[in-house]
Amino acid sequence: MKILARPLLRLMATYRLRTDDRDLLRAQFQELLRHIPLLYAILSANVIAIAMASRHIPSVLLAEIIPFGFCAFCLTRAVWWWRRRFGHFNDAMIRRLMLSTSVIASGMAAAVVTWVTMLFPYGAVADHSHFVFFVAITLIACVFFLMPVRSAALSVASIGIVPSIAYFLLADPERMWVEASILAFVGVGMVYVLNRYNRSFAELIYSQRDLRTRQLETERLSEENRRIALTDALSGLPNRRALIARLEDLHRRSQTQAVTVGILFVDLDGFKQINDNFGHELGDTIIRRISDEFARLLPDDAVLFRMGGDEFAILIDAREAEAQAMAIARSILGWLALPLRLAAHEFQVGASIGVATSSGLVVDPYELLRRADTAMYRAKAEGGNGAQAYTPEMDAGREWRQQLETEMRLGIDRSEFTVLYQPLVDARSGKVVAVEALARWPGRSGEELGPGEFIPVAESSGLIHPLGLLVLRRACAELASQPGLRLNVNVSPAQFRHPHFESEVAAVLRETGFPPQRLQIEITEGYLIDHPARANRAITAFADMGVQVVLDDFGSGFASIGYLRQFPFSGIKIDKSLAAGLGQDPKALMLVTGMVHLANGLDMSVTAEGIETDSQAALFRLAGCHELQGFHFGMPTTLERIVAEEARSAA
Repeated sequence: MKILARPLLRLMATYRLRTDDRDLLRAQFQELLRHIPLLYAILSANVIAIAMASRHIPSVLLAEIIPFGFCAFCLTRAVWWWRRRFGHFNDAMIRRLMLSTSVIASGMAAAVVTWVTMLFPYGAVADHSHFVFFVAITLIACVFFLMPVRSAALSVASIGIVPSIAYFLLADPERMWVEASILAFVGVGMVYVLNRYNRSFAELIYSQRDLRTRQLETERLSEENRRIALTDALSGLPNRRALIARLEDLHRRSQTQAVTVGILFVDLDGFKQINDNFGHELGDTIIRRISDEFARLLPDDAVLFRMGGDEFAILIDAREAEAQAMAIARSILGWLALPLRLAAHEFQVGASIGVATSSGLVVDPYELLRRADTAMYRAKAEGGNGAQAYTPEMDAGREWRQQLETEMRLGIDRSEFTVLYQPLVDARSGKVVAVEALARWPGRSGEELGPGEFIPVAESSGLIHPLGLLVLRRACAELASQPGLRLNVNVSPAQFRHPHFESEVAAVLRETGFPPQRLQIEITEGYLIDHPARANRAITAFADMGVQVVLDDFGSGFASIGYLRQFPFSGIKIDKSLAAGLGQDPKALMLVTGMVHLANGLDMSVTAEGIETDSQAALFRLAGCHELQGFHFGMPTTLERIVAEEARSAA
């Protein structure tokens, strides 16, 4: 027994080392738990079979009592394991049970071999073959079912097969050498298969664990990206995307139950002058201070959102939404009536507030936003620093939009629109390498409108396509004499949707003689989501033409990363919202660096926009961006001024 105990102890030590891995330990135990009751049943059947074949043996102990005891033990153990198949086991219990299984398996192997060797002298030649067959089948079954626990399977193989072979050869060498040789080959084969199985089983468990780890990390990063996409970098408040998502949830809920929703649109009065006179840094501080105070004024069932710039929105989901909305508006106006003290200065900021509610009806999120926006503009038109609740009469503003649409058609025909340019500089040298074309309307009769006012009208009316071609044609003609500059053009989804857009761009390039390699088209992900097949064809056509296409506002949406693989972009343009929080949120720099590495791996250029300070420019350079753009490098101006300024800098 000492000779058998030593290898068994070594196997137990090996077992303890290999079960330090918790995942592998539990996987092994689960496999064992499923198989071991069947193992005991097979062992009992084998014992009963050999007992029936040995019933002519005169020894009652060997032919009846020992088989009966063996079967009783197997049945007891099978029932014990079966009752625990759905139980909960901690790691300590699992180790203890697997260790006891190895010990019991070794003991059973020794008992079986001992019983057979005791039967062997009583049997005839035919019985000897039965005994060898019984030992082989029993040991093979034990090894097969105990394969998840390598130590137990090896114990059975070594304790059962080696002594059996030795005994059979010594007892009847002339007749048993063939059976003993086969049993030896089978034993060697089982050990080989056992080692291969355990190695493959461990690799499978490790790969599954690694896959789970990667999935969890992917989910964590996805959730982090989603949080960043739904959060305003400056104030930390939910942004416009978050508001739309919340309203769409309410829309779905309103289709099955009554929902009362209120929205307040808050536009700060006088903030632009403060921002222009005292700088963006102080303006950002004021935005954060106002955000904190607005949030403090809200009840529990209201949520504050920052829409961008100096605009906020408040969503109320409560039965008394309309009354609460007006009460919140009064609280905001009351707080803003007091001077705001910051940086040894006193500032007076007001607010124009629009209120829209939907009670008991299906909530159309975009219509609700439009109504609140309409009411806000009415409050601003009446002098600002007040609140207005939406009424149907306010839709008279649509007539203004229709009038503006008519004026735009005439303006495009008369070429009243001009083009200004904003420079893009090389991140390392600081040299202007490209300009972005921006449409302006100085030729309009009456008050000049900014692009934020006429571009939405152009997109909704279908005029954006002829306007975009007008801007492209003029920009190509003006830049044709500046071979060192690339032209960037931001394309609206409505333009990209046009079936002849690619051919018309090609016609403009031929007409102006502008090289396609110097044209870079910027497109946002909005159109890609709705029309992926059409977008892919258009981007591929531009690439074949030599025109570069970049993904604009990268990092602001949910699925931009997937688009880099799906569409043949030549570069990305990092959304300006990341620049605002780059010096304040360390995660923002990590995110930008990750974007740059991702783009570099896909052989894409990286441009950062919205840069307003030296520190932001330095951080983007540190992150590895290739080009930089923003007010820090120049306001939109004429091409002649940009060229002249660059020439002075070079001199």
